[in-house]
Amino acid sequence: MKNKFQKLLFLFALSAFAVSCSNDDDHEHDHHDDETSQEYKYLRVLVSDEKTTELSFINPVDGTASFFNAKFPKSALYTTESGRFAAIIHRADNTVETFDSGFEFHGDHVDTKGTPKFGALTGTSLSPTHFKSKKGELLTFNDGDGTLSVGKESEIHTIGATFKTISAGLTAHHGAMATFSNGTYAITVKDNSIAGTLPEKVKIIDNTGATVHAAKLATQGIHGNATDGTYAVFGSASGILVVESNGNQKLIPHPEGFGTAWFGSILETAYPGKFIGYTAAKGAFLIDVSNETVTPVFESTKIMQCKVSYNHKKLGILLHSGEFRLFDLNSLQAEKTANIISATAEDSTQKPQLELTERFAYITSPITGELLKVNLSSLATTKIKTSATPYRITIFGHENSSGH
Repeated sequence: MKNKFQKLLFLFALSAFAVSCSNDDDHEHDHHDDETSQEYKYLRVLVSDEKTTELSFINPVDGTASFFNAKFPKSALYTTESGRFAAIIHRADNTVETFDSGFEFHGDHVDTKGTPKFGALTGTSLSPTHFKSKKGELLTFNDGDGTLSVGKESEIHTIGATFKTISAGLTAHHGAMATFSNGTYAITVKDNSIAGTLPEKVKIIDNTGATVHAAKLATQGIHGNATDGTYAVFGSASGILVVESNGNQKLIPHPEGFGTAWFGSILETAYPGKFIGYTAAKGAFLIDVSNETVTPVFESTKIMQCKVSYNHKKLGILLHSGEFRLFDLNSLQAEKTANIISATAEDSTQKPQLELTERFAYITSPITGELLKVNLSSLATTKIKTSATPYRITIFGHENSSGH
């Protein structure tokens, strides 16, 4: 009798343990689902306005917006290398401003450093256009005189701090630049060696503007570039121009059937030596610099926006039809396809702008004055009110929810 009773007690305990484990599993699953259904705590979205100076500083976690006033309207927005700051580029007004998210990353957690606000660091130059941020620097190429302007993230809150000018003896042109890991810069050169309005060559300079490696190849025109620190890749009508930090240069041919099409935009990925080339005439392609291959990711002439995710591991494509496609940049496999906004006319003067994080896509609605937040898992969409005519967008902060 005693043995039977002990067996019953054992079976009861085992059953209770199994139910407990099952409940724990359910709890963990629910907790995970709850996490991925929310944006990271320390990410923010900044939106400029086409017609006013208003900046919308958006907390996507709770859907609230705070508003600030930049110096001028219709500004381009970019995020610095650290993720903490944004650069506000007023090309037509020859001015650069900086803005602080207030979030500083410390490896495994994020510290809150004061409140969101403008930085003290500013820049004044002729038509600052192309922006990059590497090695703790903010860098603009100034179309108006062919110079570079360099500011330091460490000086963003230094009263009176300004961007410094680097002159490499260039003529004014619509140019581009890239920073290598060794601290030198690849910069476009316009010498009229080949007819056209765009620059034809790229040389490497140091932080004084002195030439370290002269240009080696001439192209039919250059536009768009990206770098992983070792390679700088430029879109070119003559092929994909690859410039190495040691001065070596080569051209990777465009795919068969490209005709006169070429990549006017080059995007960085999380994978060394691999970049995304985009042209509205053909679509988005993965450029493997080492293997000298160009592989289609999505071919279409109807792409409205083509953007790499904040962590550089995904590619988001928004078509004029309103269809959104998400690709994994490691496997090149399509992960999501859905119609998420209404169609946009191809001749529309202001089109929706796209940016995406690991968990969400963010799309501006210029007509309604809203930011659409799209869950990349469920494709559920919520709307956040912005200024009346949202123009450009950037994501900054950190894909992290751990603080002190």
